[in-house]
Amino acid sequence: MRSIGVIPARFASTRLPGKPLLLIDDKPMLQHVWERASRCSNLDELIVATDDPRIVEKVTGFGGKAVLTSPEIKSGSDRVAEAVKGIGVDVVINIQGDEPFIEPALIDNLVELFNDGGIVMASAVRLADENDDLSDPNVVMVERDEDSNAVSFSRGAVARVGDTSVPEQLIHIGIYGYTSDFLKKFRELEQTPLELTERLEQMRAVEHGYKIKLLQTNYRSLSVDTEEDLIRANDFARNLKGKEIEIY
Repeated sequence: MRSIGVIPARFASTRLPGKPLLLIDDKPMLQHVWERASRCSNLDELIVATDDPRIVEKVTGFGGKAVLTSPEIKSGSDRVAEAVKGIGVDVVINIQGDEPFIEPALIDNLVELFNDGGIVMASAVRLADENDDLSDPNVVMVERDEDSNAVSFSRGAVARVGDTSVPEQLIHIGIYGYTSDFLKKFRELEQTPLELTERLEQMRAVEHGYKIKLLQTNYRSLSVDTEEDLIRANDFARNLKGKEIEIY
């Protein structure tokens, strides 16, 4: 089974313009993602998919590989699909470009899910705890069925952690895996109402009746969406030196 990791990196960001190139501990954020994903055992290839030549130049400068994709693409998954068009591969992993501390073992574990031939798309979740603000619209909650397939994704749930009157609270971790065949099909699907209103591309698959297998982990992602996140990421990077992130 041949697998490829793709890091979609869009230059234009409303809250943080040029986000992939912002510095964390004196390196572009995108370079942190690349270096951590490069440590994966189960990826045969790794590329960055971007809409901007400045990002291509920066990636090639630190020794990575990047491809230029259309700026008109609808979502990260669609950008990944364009980037791998024509590449012979079985499994594609979409690694978020704003996750500078992504754990390589999480990526490897996601690839391994596809040894089950019935899976076409997969993602990851963790249990919420008292440190999570579930009303934050940047926190995406997931409901799953008894077979650990996603039923729905939504932003800003308000149920209280530990309240036994509500179902388990699962927080989505924004990493996706797809079979190459399904990724081609995904790009051809019409965008759906919940994808557009919630701004969650994975709802396109759910609303069209496809199953997304969920991998549960204890890994806590630190995605960078705001200036405050960037400050936190720099603090975390300084504290992380010489240590590893725990993942189960």
